[in-house]
Amino acid sequence: MKKCGKDYIVFPLDVDHESEAKQLVGRLREHVGMFKIGLAVFIRHGPPLVTWVASQAGAKVFLDLKLHDIPATVSQAMRGIAALDVALTTVHCGESPAMLAAAVEGSQGKVGLLGVTVLTSVSAQDLTAAGYRENRSHDLTELVLHRASLAKSAGFSGVVCSGHEAALIKNRLGSPFLTVTPGIRPAGEQGAGDDQRRVMTPAQAVAQGADLLVIGRPIRDAPDPAAAAQHIAMEIDAIIDA
Repeated sequence: MKKCGKDYIVFPLDVDHESEAKQLVGRLREHVGMFKIGLAVFIRHGPPLVTWVASQAGAKVFLDLKLHDIPATVSQAMRGIAALDVALTTVHCGESPAMLAAAVEGSQGKVGLLGVTVLTSVSAQDLTAAGYRENRSHDLTELVLHRASLAKSAGFSGVVCSGHEAALIKNRLGSPFLTVTPGIRPAGEQGAGDDQRRVMTPAQAVAQGADLLVIGRPIRDAPDPAAAAQHIAMEIDAIIDA
């Protein structure tokens, strides 16, 4: 079946109250392809919210916990995630290959693993301040590609990356390897105070080869979230049908 515009959209349930999260799922489940549950929401509401979202007609869950610990702990945590009805989950790629292998082992083939390469809120200056060597901090692309290669070698389904790196990852690692891109902002909505630095419009990201787009604020903060999601889906459809 051909993928349509709404299938690209991952909506993050980044809200404080469970009732608000459930309301958004009800309003958007026909207009987005997946719901993302991040660390803050998971700490507040735990597995019951994951189970509830997954039970809604057509709703897939992306559990974005960004695991990063010793291999044994990551494997144990992943076994817990694999017991939930989750389509995708995340693990940081900034650690040893042994940790990545442990994540794959713990997943038991029941959930797709995405490696977090470099957060879209991070700049080259941030990496320099953190002590990275100049060849890594001044060329984010090479660092992202290196970590993406580690993830694929370990058996991951794909990576989370900026839209700016999606095409390069596809060219180097192949189309079946998923690229999931946060930092998506419709044209004219890259506002001041936004904590995302490496951003793209939905159309630009899809044109670069992104498979899934994490789009939160432009939908959540719109007067009509469902209409906003539909508008973005139409923008994506125009690119994939061109």
